[in-house]
Amino acid sequence: MNKKIILTAAVFGMLAIVLGAFGAHALKKNLSIEALSTFETGVRYQMYHALFLLFIGMTNELSKKTKKLIYNLVVFGVISFSGSIYLLAINSLSSFDFKAIGFITPVGGLLLIMAWGSLLMNLAKK
Repeated sequence: MNKKIILTAAVFGMLAIVLGAFGAHALKKNLSIEALSTFETGVRYQMYHALFLLFIGMTNELSKKTKKLIYNLVVFGVISFSGSIYLLAINSLSSFDFKAIGFITPVGGLLLIMAWGSLLMNLAKK
């Protein structure tokens, strides 16, 4: 499980760097300042949670069951939260109206909060 968590952390971190560079260079010319700031928020939260997964994968303070729960919450949270933010930020570049999927963003945020809450509750029990 630890290897899977750390590999996912590495993929999320690498993609955050790639998407951050893409936003700073390629999208800068095509998006408004507000849309670019929104895109950067998605990148920032993705990187925060890549580092969070790295910590989860390396700690021995949590059970395998707790690690699996946190892993699933973070993976689905990042995909829902950051993924929907990326799509909403580039909405002006697409013929599809991504505002229709805007409800996914808070669901992803709730999953991320639940992951941190799981960490808090499990460490507080010890």
